[in-house]
Amino acid sequence: MELRDIMTTRVAVVGPDNTVMDACKLMQIHNVGALPVCQHDGKVVGILTDRDIVVRNIASGGDPKTTPVRTVMTREVICASPTMEVEEAAELMAQHKIRRLPVVQNDKLVGMVSIGDLATRYRFVEEAGEALSEISEPSRPVNIMQ
Repeated sequence: MELRDIMTTRVAVVGPDNTVMDACKLMQIHNVGALPVCQHDGKVVGILTDRDIVVRNIASGGDPKTTPVRTVMTREVICASPTMEVEEAAELMAQHKIRRLPVVQNDKLVGMVSIGDLATRYRFVEEAGEALSEISEPSRPVNIMQ
């Protein structure tokens, strides 16, 4: 099965010059934890996650109302094509320790696949579980209350 068969095609996006607050409102409206950052022509130039917002903006004393997305987004985005096999996408997500994968065709965003999309397809539960295990492996909680 190819990603085109399971990807979400109606993807909320944010521009690099939008504020972090704009992105937060979009995340709230669409109930998502990540937004592809796209130029006006649809080219993906980054991805912004809820973790990026907390770690790179709020915890650093930034103001979400004035901080541009481009200053806190993740610039190195791993993308897939719509014709990529689901198993290959799961391996890619595990290898790069990512939970969301923008799907790009002809240099434009056409969809998004998450680890949850893989898990909800009964045939790919094992692949999703393996990918999630590898994604989460190095992130062990640190007990700071010792």
